Amino acid sequence: MSALAHSHRSNRLLAALASDIRGALERDMHEAMLAQGTVLFEPGAPIERIYFPQTGMISLLVVTRDGTMLETSTIGREGAVGLHRGLGDRRSFTRATVQIAGTFSVIDATRFHQAALRHGPVRDLIAEYTERLWIEAQQTAACNAIHDASSRLCRRLLQSADRIESDHLPLTQEFLSYMLGVRRTTLTLLARALQQRRAIEYTRGKIRIVDRVLLEASACECYQVIHREERAWRTGAKA
Repeated sequence: MSALAHSHRSNRLLAALASDIRGALERDMHEAMLAQGTVLFEPGAPIERIYFPQTGMISLLVVTRDGTMLETSTIGREGAVGLHRGLGDRRSFTRATVQIAGTFSVIDATRFHQAALRHGPVRDLIAEYTERLWIEAQQTAACNAIHDASSRLCRRLLQSADRIESDHLPLTQEFLSYMLGVRRTTLTLLARALQQRRAIEYTRGKIRIVDRVLLEASACECYQVIHREERAWRTGAKA
């Protein structure tokens, strides 16, 4: 993989910062390769590090007392996990889990908080991104309550492809069933139906989007709502 793909600036949030501010943050950062299934935060735990994905993807999961999990947001190279820690001591409300393995830029939370105190643009970035993440969480909550599992699966696959900028998705049945709140047997049937329509190719632990137009037509409206919001935010961040 190219040096650019491994640089901190592969993350769009970091790339949006002025070079002097970004440089100050990068001096306190290190890169980490994180495997699928790695848990970064548990609900109620203090946030000790902030993670900026370069090539992987993180899921934020609400966990109930009986162990049921449901996804509220996904974060790829367009964002970061634990970013609000820059505003002061914070605890995680969700379980943050690496869903797609990759390279991540990592910074100690105290160092990041100090940088936010020194630099107004860092605080602005935190506020703007936290608002965007909240919008996505609200849309996802409505989607989970209203839309059928098939259209939600299509939305989920499209979002994952957007996050890692690839149509090859290393997603297991088990993880996807958690994300959608359905049984693995149900997920198998849904994925098989999409494969029969030639929207995807599906093998154990791997999915490839074959026909993105068909997948978008089969997804619920929530995908376009979230996608438009992200596109508008990226345009504003670059301005």
